[in-house]
Amino acid sequence: MPGFDQFPDPLDYYSVLAHESTHWTSHISRCDRQLGKRFGDDAYAVEELIAELGSAYTMARLELELTPRKDHAQYLQSWLKVLKADKRAIFTAASKAQQAADWLVKQATRSENTAGVAA
Repeated sequence: MPGFDQFPDPLDYYSVLAHESTHWTSHISRCDRQLGKRFGDDAYAVEELIAELGSAYTMARLELELTPRKDHAQYLQSWLKVLKADKRAIFTAASKAQQAADWLVKQATRSENTAGVAA
């Protein structure tokens, strides 16, 4: 993640952090998100869609406003390609994004609850 001071405002920072954190949840020890078998070459586009939806869900959970960024436009073409080819892809992406956002919130809540407990 770039430094906090490299973003025009705090909401931009938190939005990108939520996006990147959603990517981070794909590891087998977290949400175990493996898209290659179903989506093949389009797996990257689906993962980006999941990360963007996950960012939106996380920001909403934190009651922070999510503002579309200019770089979203470059992803739209790949997202549309996948969504047109697989009518259920949006449901898969939304479900995986919700799973990631829930996992992140659960981890944050767990951290808050153990912050004052001595090891």
